[in-house]
Amino acid sequence: RFVRCLRRTLFSNSSPSIAHRSPRIGLPTNLNPKILISRRCLSSGSYVSEMQKSAFQGNILRLIRNEIEYELDHSPPLQPPNSFGPFTVDERPGEQWISLKRNFGDKEDIKIEATMFDRSVPTSKSTKTEPEYILHITFIVNISKAGATEALEIMCSAWPDTIEISKLCIRRGINTSPSSYGGPEFEELDDQLQDALYQFLEERGISDELAVFLHRYMKNKGKAEYVRWMESVKSYVEQK
Repeated sequence: RFVRCLRRTLFSNSSPSIAHRSPRIGLPTNLNPKILISRRCLSSGSYVSEMQKSAFQGNILRLIRNEIEYELDHSPPLQPPNSFGPFTVDERPGEQWISLKRNFGDKEDIKIEATMFDRSVPTSKSTKTEPEYILHITFIVNISKAGATEALEIMCSAWPDTIEISKLCIRRGINTSPSSYGGPEFEELDDQLQDALYQFLEERGISDELAVFLHRYMKNKGKAEYVRWMESVKSYVEQK
């Protein structure tokens, strides 16, 4: 009996409960201790999470800025030319294509659409230890005549110093059926006809010189598009 009385005395008079101590930290006196601990953990966890997120974003931004600075300092893209011979050049910023246009004679409108580098092939000098590659560009020549509903379309390749025809067909506007016969592969044509078609293109300013121009242009465009892409990523990461 003496022990029970002593215990009641100790707990009621000399040792305040957690509930009575809670006002010191500005919390309700009836707050469950488990809830108090849980809220403290959540608050601490959210703070750490925000700190980690901020550090992660800061690290990404630092790396992106360093990369942009390096590119602009060591090999900055040049201002691209807006013409090639009689052709006007449309850079099409942010796209993987460029366009070249010109008029030929009184009736022909010529449009060329060229990709950025789209593949590479090993050269004959390649070895297992030292591979060498040459880059490839696809370009499509579209020749239309005033008042006509059809156009001649010629698909070509631009290697570093030469062009190569791969196929040609007649396009009949938007109504052309995808199952229409597109003609044979270019190399299946008679050799004299092949030569004549190369001369046909050369008369219109589409020659090996165009291949050299496209490779130089696309090398510069590749740098410009890379920097533009990095700037876009940086702007997105910087958004709150």
